[in-house]
Amino acid sequence: MKPTVYVLLLRGINVGGNQIIRMADLKEVLSRTGLMEDVETYIQSGNVLFTTTQSDRKLLSDGIAQALKENFGYQSGVFLFTSQEVDSIISSAPQGFGSSPDLYRYDVIYLDGLLDADDIEKLIPIRQGVDQLNSGNKAIYFSRLISEAGKSYLSKIVSLPFYKSVTVRNWNTTVKLQVLAKGKIAHD
Repeated sequence: MKPTVYVLLLRGINVGGNQIIRMADLKEVLSRTGLMEDVETYIQSGNVLFTTTQSDRKLLSDGIAQALKENFGYQSGVFLFTSQEVDSIISSAPQGFGSSPDLYRYDVIYLDGLLDADDIEKLIPIRQGVDQLNSGNKAIYFSRLISEAGKSYLSKIVSLPFYKSVTVRNWNTTVKLQVLAKGKIAHD
């Protein structure tokens, strides 16, 4: 069986002095699970790429969650996306999303497998003239004017009931994770 490349996004790692996990330790713990190979981390915010021949996604997700809980006391969300799903998230972005980084800050709100982007989009408040919001496949695309960033409503999502079922990455990180995932595919 050909290995699948996954992107694992952990919620709330090394943000604001909370859930501090060294990436070298994270890589070691995940490698020891026996569920994945070729584990690689990207920046310090809980982005992990790996390959696996494990076809049971729930078993994989549960195994990762258990290893993180046992080794780090981590009990937040575990978001798994195949490299093809990351490709789809990027290709489904609204036209022009990410193209004006001098004017806008671009973020991708990743959803767990239970949430529907169209339903969640209706719950997220936006400030007219500052924020733009579009739903996609397994993600919501949020942009805000840099010059008006202090007026943006993006920070309000932390108080919404679905917040623990999402994680946010900026567009540059999302694109870099796609590049790294493609690199893993090329090596297989």
